[in-house]
Amino acid sequence: MPLISTKGVYGLTAMYELGKHDRQSPMQIKEISSNANIPQNYLEQLLSKLRRAQLVKSIRGAKGGYILAREPEEIKVVDILIALEGDIKIVDVKAKNPILNIFFDESKEQMKKIFDLNLSNLDDYQDKYNEFLHYSI
Repeated sequence: MPLISTKGVYGLTAMYELGKHDRQSPMQIKEISSNANIPQNYLEQLLSKLRRAQLVKSIRGAKGGYILAREPEEIKVVDILIALEGDIKIVDVKAKNPILNIFFDESKEQMKKIFDLNLSNLDDYQDKYNEFLHYSI
């Protein structure tokens, strides 16, 4: 079983799309769905969870949609994943060996540190992506 399910991947993708969008105008579900290649019905469920976690706000009306509840610099990847996946888990059960339990607890904390970057930091990966696409013959 993967550490992050499609729920987490799709939710993070949607939040990244919202983070790139102008915060003054809400983004409609169909636009997020299209840009992020996420099924619209599934996206509605994810955005509902993210709204309950106070990571997004929903705006009603003809020009309504979703916006980030805070600045992208204030929203961490780990917060998004915990809102959607529950607590980040390496294993679901405790081992009978206390040494392994300590190892798994430390692993969990390390994973949280890895995902401790904020939404705006994801833009740093644009340079890596550009390097990946650029090649010389």
